[in-house]
This record gives sequence, structure tokens and C-alpha cells, in this order.
Amino acid sequence: MPMQLETLPVAERLPAVPWRDPHTVEKHELAAYIAMLETKCAENPRSADLRSCLGMAHAMNYDVYKSMDALEDAILIDPNSFWAQLKFAELLYRLRALPRAEKEMLGALDLAGNGFEASLARKHLLEIRRLMREGTQKPAWTKPLGIPAAVLAVMAILLCLVVVIR
Repeated sequence: MPMQLETLPVAERLPAVPWRDPHTVEKHELAAYIAMLETKCAENPRSADLRSCLGMAHAMNYDVYKSMDALEDAILIDPNSFWAQLKFAELLYRLRALPRAEKEMLGALDLAGNGFEASLARKHLLEIRRLMREGTQKPAWTKPLGIPAAVLAVMAILLCLVVVIR
């Protein structure tokens, strides 16, 4: 039977999330929630769960760098934290860093402790792989650009000569 939240010491309790739909939260409410989470993280520096919540709150505030820092800190604090790993991989997925997101999501899948967590990680992994297959990645510059640049330069010189001669 899972441990009830009321039986946990106050330092280990996670703050309640005041909303479910991120589009309905007010900016000042989100800022207050982030400030409260930062305070809780300062009080409990070894809590990976609080850092994960802070990372998700920063992501909702479109502050990618702070979100990534908080989630990376959560993973460093507790390398076996499924939720920290999953949310970090999800952030990378949303940033379309798909190869890295796939690697991190595989790590989350390895950390899954029950069927629900495993199915959640698999669902995200399927979506990441679908996007990679469909070519949503930026193309890699693997071919030399010397010849196209030379052709463009010759065309520009010829165009200048045509304009000057007329």
C-alpha cells in the first residue's frame, strides 16, 4: 500500500499543483509557485522530486534553461528518479533534440518501477521515434558547399558585368 502524503515528514511533502491546464494559469500565480518551489528547494537541497517540480514549472513559464538546469540537478541528486529522467527527456523532445531525447527516454524506461511508468515512457519513445522517422530533424550539412558557393560567385560576377555593360 502506498504511503499517504499526510504520514510523510513535512520536508518530504511536495507542494500541491494549483492547476491542471497550463493555459489557464495566470502569470503571477505561476511566478508565485516558482518562487515557492525555489524556497522549498533551498530548504531541501537533496530532494530530486522538488527539483523536478521546479523544472516543470520553469518549462511552463517558457524558461528552458532554468528548466533544464533544475531537471539535470534532479537527475544528479537521484540518478534513479524515474520522473526526473522522464521530464528531462520530455523537455528535450519538446525542444526537438530527438536523438538525445531518445537516449534519455530509454534511461527513463529502464528506471520505470511499474507498468504505468513503463507504458508512459514507451508512449513517449514511440512519438520520439515517429518524429525522427518523419524527418522533423534539421538536415545535417554533410556535403561540401565549395562548388555551390563558387557557382553563386560566378553568377554574381556575370550579373554585375551585364549591368555595367548595358
